[in-house]
Amino acid sequence: MFYVFLAEGFEETEALATLDVMRRGKLDVKTVGVTGEFVTSSHNVTVKADIQPDMVILDDIDGVVLPGGMPGTLNLEKSEAVIDCVKYCYDNNKIVSAICAAPSILGHLGMLKGRKATCFPGFESELDCKEYTAAHTETDGFVITGKGAGCAIEFGHAIVSAVLSKEAADKVIGDMQCL
Repeated sequence: MFYVFLAEGFEETEALATLDVMRRGKLDVKTVGVTGEFVTSSHNVTVKADIQPDMVILDDIDGVVLPGGMPGTLNLEKSEAVIDCVKYCYDNNKIVSAICAAPSILGHLGMLKGRKATCFPGFESELDCKEYTAAHTETDGFVITGKGAGCAIEFGHAIVSAVLSKEAADKVIGDMQCL
């Protein structure tokens, strides 16, 4: 199971476009309402989360997705449940993915040391990574980072590629008319 964490002020395109690509790729994905059952994005789009943090099952986790946005990223980083899941995934070589400002969370946890990463411009100093690439998406092992909302479909593609295959991911976004 993949968990997409939603906190007040999340960036809706980064969360929902990524979620859409993952579900079209037939990955098991649930949204987790970090700040409540209904979570409002940075642009006032309210989403009903599938589950609450206390319903996350670590033994069944395949990876996590951290959308950016402000103050969504700050709210994610304040959540003990989010940090526990991210650490569990990282320690167990599960997919750890973050886009926009959210890669800063990984940087603060020391998870980008020795890795290539990308993020929204202005957050580079928060990454503490081996190399900031400024790419739309960057995959380094099981850690996937994305630059911002305009890269969300490509970010979803990177996740599906890492889990299934590049061919499977290409089919998903090809069917969406992105290729």
